[in-house]
Formats: sequence, structure tokens, C-alpha cells
Amino acid sequence: QVQLVESGGGLVQPGGSLRLSCTTSGSISGIYAMGWYRQAPGKQRELVANIRTSGHTNYADSVKGRFSISRDKNWNSVSLQMNNLLPEDTAVYYCNAKIGGWNTDYWGQGTQVTVSS
Repeated sequence: QVQLVESGGGLVQPGGSLRLSCTTSGSISGIYAMGWYRQAPGKQRELVANIRTSGHTNYADSVKGRFSISRDKNWNSVSLQMNNLLPEDTAVYYCNAKIGGWNTDYWGQGTQVTVSS
């Protein structure tokens, strides 16, 4: 049983920074990638960034140059550094792991990020 637990969300002013962290527990053997998705009210969940076992990273166009994803060597944690936050970044952010197959998803419970003055 894989569990993902997010932390680091909160309220920040436009232009500010936050760092989200996701810790893993359980068996992550066969991991393909980990990443972050977000869902704003009334919108579909969307990919923010992910990192593959190859080290390749992928970012949504809206966050390129502002967000950075990283992981520890053993996939025990994945972090998302978010800089120059904008009001449109407001959403619930979910940690995601793809284990055992590219279409086999595990999700965290989500953490709220609110960007507002």
C-alpha cells in the first residue's frame, strides 16, 4: 500500500513563494514518475510538473520558469518550489505517483494553496 502525504500549502501574497513537499510510504518498487497536479474550483485537475525515473522533468507552460520540481535519491520525497506565485495558481495541489505502470496512479489527499493579497 502506497501512501503520499503532502505538506507546505497555505496563503501567500502575489509574488511570494511556497514549497510543497510530498513524502512517500509503502512499496514504491516499479515507480515510473512522481509529480504534482492541481485543481482549481470549477476546473479540471491539471498537471503542474512531474519528474521521471530518467530525471526528465515536465512542466505546465503556465508555471515554467517559476516552479521547480525535485526529489530525493530514493523517491522518499518530492518537492515543488513555487516562486513568483500568481492568483491563478490558487488551487488544491495533489501529489501523484505512477507505480507499476504509466496509468497506475496514486494520490495524496491534497493541500490548499491560496495566492491573494
